[in-house]
Amino acid sequence: MSKPKVTLKQVFKTIIWPRKKLIGIGLILIVISRLAGLVLPGATKYIIDDVIAKGDLYMLKMVLIAVVASITIQAITSYLLTKILSVEAQHLISVLRARVQQHLLKLPTRFFDNQKSGALVSRVMTDVEGVRNLVGTGLVQLVGGFLSAAISLVLMIRISPMLTIYVLVPVLIFGLISLKAFAYIRPVFRERGKLNAEVSGRLTETLNGVRVIKGFNAEKQEIKIFEEGVDRLFQNVKKTLTSTSLVTSAATFLLGLASAGILGIGGYMIIQQQLTFGDFLSFTLFLGFMIAPIVQMSNIGSQLTESFAGLDRTEELMNTPIEDDGTQRNIKIGDIKGDIEFSDVSFAYEEGKPVLKNITFSAPSGSVTALVGTSGSGKTTIAGLAASFLNPDSGIITIDSADLSKVSLESYRSQLGVVLQDDFLFEGTIRENILFPRPGATETELMAAVKAAFVNEFTDRFENGLDTVIGERGVKLSGGQRQRIAIARAILANPRILILDEATSNLDTESESYIQESLRTLMQGRTTFVIAHRLSTIRQATQILVVENGQIQEQGKHEELIEKKGRYFELYTYQARI
Repeated sequence: MSKPKVTLKQVFKTIIWPRKKLIGIGLILIVISRLAGLVLPGATKYIIDDVIAKGDLYMLKMVLIAVVASITIQAITSYLLTKILSVEAQHLISVLRARVQQHLLKLPTRFFDNQKSGALVSRVMTDVEGVRNLVGTGLVQLVGGFLSAAISLVLMIRISPMLTIYVLVPVLIFGLISLKAFAYIRPVFRERGKLNAEVSGRLTETLNGVRVIKGFNAEKQEIKIFEEGVDRLFQNVKKTLTSTSLVTSAATFLLGLASAGILGIGGYMIIQQQLTFGDFLSFTLFLGFMIAPIVQMSNIGSQLTESFAGLDRTEELMNTPIEDDGTQRNIKIGDIKGDIEFSDVSFAYEEGKPVLKNITFSAPSGSVTALVGTSGSGKTTIAGLAASFLNPDSGIITIDSADLSKVSLESYRSQLGVVLQDDFLFEGTIRENILFPRPGATETELMAAVKAAFVNEFTDRFENGLDTVIGERGVKLSGGQRQRIAIARAILANPRILILDEATSNLDTESESYIQESLRTLMQGRTTFVIAHRLSTIRQATQILVVENGQIQEQGKHEELIEKKGRYFELYTYQARI
């Protein structure tokens, strides 16, 4: 399956046309600049044939005034072009980055399971940069270069049609070479974006996992992997450099041949008095003004090709369907009671490999449902379905009798709270992390959550208290401290549905007793799902679901399941022994 390609029509419609006024001004400025640039080669004829040959000082004065005026106009238009178009190009890059990031955050959770965060960062930050060549001076210079070459060509024909015909042959050959080269380069540039993302992704992972790398003495291994990635990137860059160099070298050779031929033919025509020396010099200068934009256009063409390759990858990402586009999930719910029901729910991450098979149970409002079982049994998948991170392949999940797959995610998740086993903390202060779900919460509400999760038990010992900077992913804190911050964050969010993935697993015995008390307060009146590995923490659950091989093997309260002496009894007594 071929990758989607961004067409010139799409670029014109979405990028150029909305900025038609600015680009129009840019085109006018480039026309004025290029016309002013032609004054100097045009003036040489009058300097040689009239001023020098006839000693006309008045003509010399007029020519100098015209040349100085044209240079001034070029300087002013150059400044205005940069100010208007280059600034707008950078603005467009920032707008596109924001749009891509916005789209990324709306993609399903499963999308991120198969992606490296560093690679996605590269796609957001790097792939869109090429548009500066479409809106900035690149595209305008391409048009300006074409215009300058066309006007120079007309003036050259007026001076000598024969010399002009000789020049056009190598120019046409160069044009054909350029078209072939840029068609070859575009997919190479697209591959470079992919390689850049992979290398950036690996580097991000390496820096995030530096303690694991050092702990296993794996520095050499990581260095080798990164070097291999960098080398693949180098090979790609070498391909593009070789191709663009071929175009530039072809231009130098073919246009050099034209210049050599013109010297010979022009010299002959001057001797035969078919051409004045002033006309010949003007023709040579106009030739330079025609060749320079053509060579420049080859460089700009390479930049535009890179731009399109980056836009190809951006378009590919933007075409990934979001999890809630408003067409399927159009039920907006107000304050929910929290009655959740699974009816004959099945789910698979890969086709033909079911993780859940025909799961049916009810979690009434205010109940605590504990999910237990061996690793890989499907506990986390059930919690992910309840949190709407996943959608069932078959069966139905309802929230207050409404089909969860049709409920607006914003209206549902605004009433959802999650505390994960390895909960994510953002770089910043403890205060900022707890306030994350409700930045506008009052100091009283914040302190209530802090005390309920016993965060103050350790922050009171810190010099800066809640304003202590915790480092990336909370690296400066212990596992227990990180989880208490995560629990305080959930308490402050005040959700109706609560997902706890072994929220007390990293706490010492004393802290755990405190947290168990605060969690009991938090869970009151809320529908709670607890993924439990330590079975001693879920004895008070409303119901316990024993999940094995994607099915509910046992269901009931702690005492009932102990009396049955089935699978739960085996798991509980095994843990009690160890």
